Amino acid sequence: MPRMDSFVEYTVELLEPLGPVQARSMFGGWGLYFGGRMFGLIIQGQLYLKTDDVTRPDFEAEGCRPFIYQSRGKEQPMSYWTPPADAEDDGRRLLPWARRAVEASNRAAMKKAAKKAPAAKKAPAAKKAAAKKKPVRRS
Repeated sequence: MPRMDSFVEYTVELLEPLGPVQARSMFGGWGLYFGGRMFGLIIQGQLYLKTDDVTRPDFEAEGCRPFIYQSRGKEQPMSYWTPPADAEDDGRRLLPWARRAVEASNRAAMKKAAKKAPAAKKAPAAKKAAAKKKPVRRS
């Protein structure tokens, strides 16, 4: 595992009041995790926080920018946005934005679980249908 650089260590330290934050190396950057869910991304020395339809307007109103990567010659924005400039180096100001990111991450996980749930409900119906079929007797 690559050694954390000083910016990653500093950011994790700023986020200590949030609770146990872990940084994991990924794709040339670092994922920030809380409660097993990724809520932040550090890439090229910049912190980005998870957003969703609920929190994105707050980030936009503060002039934050989305993380954008290039794929097949096109720009692909992600749901990770910079925190407000005045919060980047101030743990007290960063904390509410990090909490929003954790909440967005939790909502995304619930949506993902809800999408999987209907597929799980279909499985018992398939078992019932199989049970109704009469076994073929061979003489």
